[in-house]
Amino acid sequence: MGLRIFTYVVIAILITPMLMIIATSFTTVSYLSFPPIGFTFKWYQVALRKTEFLDSFYYSLYVAVVSAMIATILGALVAIALTRFRIPGRPLVDAFFMSPLVLPTIVIGIALLQYISRMRAPMTTETLVLGHVVITTPYVIRLVTASLAGIDLTYERAARNLGAHPIRAFWEVTFPLIMPGLVGGAVFAFITSFDNVTISVFLATPSRVTLPVRIFNLWDQPIEPWLTAICAMVIVFTMLLIAIIERTIGVRGVLGRA
Repeated sequence: MGLRIFTYVVIAILITPMLMIIATSFTTVSYLSFPPIGFTFKWYQVALRKTEFLDSFYYSLYVAVVSAMIATILGALVAIALTRFRIPGRPLVDAFFMSPLVLPTIVIGIALLQYISRMRAPMTTETLVLGHVVITTPYVIRLVTASLAGIDLTYERAARNLGAHPIRAFWEVTFPLIMPGLVGGAVFAFITSFDNVTISVFLATPSRVTLPVRIFNLWDQPIEPWLTAICAMVIVFTMLLIAIIERTIGVRGVLGRA
């Protein structure tokens, strides 16, 4: 009982700032106020007329989709290799791929910036996607590994004993079973890429800026309600993705315990 209350308190502490941002975006005055004064959707209309923010949103969406696709393919292959095959130095290999979860993203961003500068490569969308793949792949590896760990190998062995090729047995038997982990990993990779600021600040192109970076660049200016409306839309967008995963697959399905 005490643990449940503690969990609810922690969740409330994490959610309260986001709810305050959403509530503030509905104020009728032209400055930030909480509790909000009145109720209006005016600032959302103003935000949707900011073409530079819309362009950044579409750009962030593109980068996140491409990064999530690459991270899902790469992470799934690494997870299968680490789970199904005997790899020399497996703990070191696993630690190498998981290191982006331990290292501060600012360290990774500076390291990638220095590497790209030494390679004399231009800052392009491809380099930004590469940086996002580095920090999103570990999420896919973890979730797919959890899905593989929860699968009984006798199903795949039975298919192979009945004459199925190992690749066909994996594709038709194991692959559908790890699909929740793949989908969950892809969604988490997408959210991580879409909301990322640190890597994007170092690797963004001068002409194309992601939405979180464009918002971050306004830190030294007075915050207006239309900006909180943009932040509120990003929060709701992210929460909807997580809710869809929970409703369609569920946490147990993602972790391979369904």
